[in-house]
Amino acid sequence: MLSKPLDDQQHPLEKFSFCPNCGSKWTVNNFKSKHCDHCGFTYYANPSSATAAFIVNERNELLAVRRKKEPAKGTLDLPGGFVDMDESGEEGMIREVMEETGLRVTHVHYLFSIPNLYRYSGMDIHTLDMFFRCSVEHTDSVLAMDDAEEALWIPLSAVNPEDFGLRSVRQAVERFVKKIKTFPI
Repeated sequence: MLSKPLDDQQHPLEKFSFCPNCGSKWTVNNFKSKHCDHCGFTYYANPSSATAAFIVNERNELLAVRRKKEPAKGTLDLPGGFVDMDESGEEGMIREVMEETGLRVTHVHYLFSIPNLYRYSGMDIHTLDMFFRCSVEHTDSVLAMDDAEEALWIPLSAVNPEDFGLRSVRQAVERFVKKIKTFPI
């Protein structure tokens, strides 16, 4: 878990040199904020919330999607994405599964979270990725939509965490597969 930035990481606000409130030059206030001495505005770079779904069908296969865009374009991922403003994690999870796969979520169960760095527009965006176990209607009608290039069912016995491109998702898949082997579905 990161309590402060690693030496090779850029401060989350490094690309922002001027106060968005008054336009004056501002300075790093602490590990996660910048402060403007001119107007007193302080901005905190808190992590963005993101979700990912573990969906297993009746044949004990895990639903994975192939990423259509960077970061990690072409690698496997779990259905999910960023939580919108005024959305709960569960609401964001349900929306993202529908947008990427066309599947309607009927039940959402929170499992755990993992912090991550998501490279976007030349910046490392700190995220808090929340992982859910989801049940869906009609697992045979999955589609690849939105950010998903392809949707595929992988037998749980054949799931390889190294095939998943994002660090937090790879860690989560490893944790999930280990738990499944210990406590089968």
